[in-house]
Amino acid sequence: MNIIGHLKTITKHHNLVMGYCLRAGLIRQGLFHDLSKLSPTEFWVGAKYYQGTRSPNNAEREADGVSTAWLHHKGRNKHHFEYWIDYSGDPNSLLVLGGTRMPEKYVAEMIFDRVSASRVYLGKDYTDTEPLNYFLKNKEKSWYIHPETKEQMEFLLRMWSEEGEVRTIAYIRNVFLRKEQK
Repeated sequence: MNIIGHLKTITKHHNLVMGYCLRAGLIRQGLFHDLSKLSPTEFWVGAKYYQGTRSPNNAEREADGVSTAWLHHKGRNKHHFEYWIDYSGDPNSLLVLGGTRMPEKYVAEMIFDRVSASRVYLGKDYTDTEPLNYFLKNKEKSWYIHPETKEQMEFLLRMWSEEGEVRTIAYIRNVFLRKEQK
C-alpha cells in the first residue's frame, strides 16, 4: 500500500487538469475535477494497487476481475464517456446499450484528463502525441462512444498533437465551447 505515492499522483493529475480547465474557462470543472478519487471507495483501492506508471484501476481489474474503484469513479464524473452510456431510445436499434452525445464542456475536460494522465504516468517520456496514440489504439473497439463525441475527441487530440497545448486550449475556449452556448 502506497498512500503517499497515490496521493501525490492524484494531486499532480488534479492540478494539471485544473490548470487546463481554468485556461479554457471551465472554472467549476477544474476545481472539482476527480474529487471522487478522495472517497474511501476509490482512494484505498488506488493506494493498494498504486504503481505510479499506470492507473491502479487496471491493476485492481487484473487482480480481481473488476475495478470497483473505476465503477464508482465513472458513475460520478461526467468527463468520462462511460458516464454517458445508456439504453438506446430507438426501438429499432440493434444495440441495447450505447453512448449518448457528451456536452462539449465535458468533452473538453475529458481531453484535459487524458493529456494530464499521459503527462503523469509517462513523465519525461511524455510527448503531445501520446494522448492521440492512446485514443487511436482503442478507437475501433470503442463502439460505445457516441459517433459525434468520438469525432470531437479525435479532432481535439489530433490538434493537441499537431498544434500543441496553447493553440488547442485557445480553440477549445474560443470556438469549441461556444458551440454549446448557441
